[in-house]
Amino acid sequence: MRLVIARCSVDYVGRLTAHLPMAPRLLLMKADGSVSIHADDRAYKPLNWMNPPCKLREETLDGVLTWTVVHGKTGEKLILTIDEILHDSSHELGIDPGLVKDGVEAHLQELLAEHITTLGDGWTLVRREFMTAIGPVDILCRDHTGATVAIEIKRRGDIDGVEQLTRYLELLNRDPLLAPVKGIFAAQEIRPQARVLARDRGIECVTLDYDTLRGIERADTLF
Repeated sequence: MRLVIARCSVDYVGRLTAHLPMAPRLLLMKADGSVSIHADDRAYKPLNWMNPPCKLREETLDGVLTWTVVHGKTGEKLILTIDEILHDSSHELGIDPGLVKDGVEAHLQELLAEHITTLGDGWTLVRREFMTAIGPVDILCRDHTGATVAIEIKRRGDIDGVEQLTRYLELLNRDPLLAPVKGIFAAQEIRPQARVLARDRGIECVTLDYDTLRGIERADTLF
């Protein structure tokens, strides 16, 4: 992973145009080919980003350093005009072992995937841990109409979980084989602020009863 702190402006050229004026920013270039641009706020959410595959071209014209990030499939571009580089380092992170879920949270995912019709008759499982460029969606399934549904599962549902599902949905809805994809935020307990944010983003909230799901499991294996 390459980390660059630079004073730069950023222009996006693609399906629309967007401009970030000159300011100090953190640029992350990952081994998977993704590039993201961060400010010193917004927590982990980037100001702009480019999913893999993409290529970085560095060039200097008339004394001005320009980085152009081009997406390999869509041709979209991020054009970074660099005024000053304050830090530039590269680090080999290796293969990440992945998130180790809380025992109850992991079991909730397993149980809901096994009994996906808990959400409604005619629902079917596509797969657990459906991988995206930014991490795995807990459950990908289809409802009774055949529409794609992405489910994020938490033991306690906070705003961070809704934000996480929002990012997954943004990526999944770019895939014509899956779109349109709707989201379900499922947890044993969902905080009111998370419900408000989810409703605002068109995400359904579902409260999971761990003991009931375990009861379903026991009933299936009783004999």
